[in-house]
Amino acid sequence: MPLYEYECPDCGITFELLRPVSRRDEATTCPRCGGHRAGRQLSRFVARSSLDGDALDYASRVATGSGNSSCASCTASSCAGCK
Repeated sequence: MPLYEYECPDCGITFELLRPVSRRDEATTCPRCGGHRAGRQLSRFVARSSLDGDALDYASRVATGSGNSSCASCTASSCAGCK
């Protein structure tokens, strides 16, 4: 079964839940407040590229518009020095 992320509009927490694909978009019960309106969220993911040997965080690059680094505040062209 796939793991999906849900967010509760009542208390604001985000939580994960294993559910069948056929039930992925159904609202679910919040484990914190017991609200019954928690809806599925789009999950962020990391994509790795072997073209230049660096690990690239695709979601961060798209969000920041950065072409050289996965870190928004970094000006380096490689993550090797960030360890």
